[in-house]
Amino acid sequence: HSATPEGLQLSVVYQPQALGLGHAVLCAREVLAAMPEGEEQTFAVMLPDDFIDAAAAAGHAGSAGCLADMVALHEATGAWSLAVEEVPREQTDKYGVVSLTSQATDAPERMVAMVEKPKPADAPSNLAVVGRYVLPGAIFAALAEVKPGAGGEIQLTDGIAALLASHDIRAHRFAGVRYDCGSKLGYAKANMALALRDPVMAEPLKAWLKAEMAL
Repeated sequence: HSATPEGLQLSVVYQPQALGLGHAVLCAREVLAAMPEGEEQTFAVMLPDDFIDAAAAAGHAGSAGCLADMVALHEATGAWSLAVEEVPREQTDKYGVVSLTSQATDAPERMVAMVEKPKPADAPSNLAVVGRYVLPGAIFAALAEVKPGAGGEIQLTDGIAALLASHDIRAHRFAGVRYDCGSKLGYAKANMALALRDPVMAEPLKAWLKAEMAL
């Protein structure tokens, strides 16, 4: 039996060189163009090393998950979005950072600027983009015009920034906890968090942790 869920068509595209996230997204251009709505359709990008645990969101039982909430936002309003979270200002040089029409927290706000990995003193906010995007097909033409930066990489941030004046792209403050599974510590934390909620694994794991910490 196939491991692919019924009704799901899977296409695999390889990025021949590590030329940045923008280049990776651009590699999928022909796949989107071949689909019924063509290249202009809205699509989602999910970076698997950013694991978002929506079940850990206190008081947000109605959340279907970060990306599902972003898709629902597009269906309800026509707006596209990027997932963001607050980070310590001294860490802004590790992320793409957004500037909003306001800093309100009660609703997604339209983005007016993005800066890739700004120094803390130059960052327009402490709202960092994490690995969930709902984007318009127009991003492909924008990425095709992006000039490679340091290391010859094409930044997705630069492509999105080129669309901000013409497209309603919003910052989505998601419900839940993000684990950076691109780091060994983040990967270990994500596994531990889920295991401690598992009805079979939780108690044996707690007993093992207690014994290990007593050593």
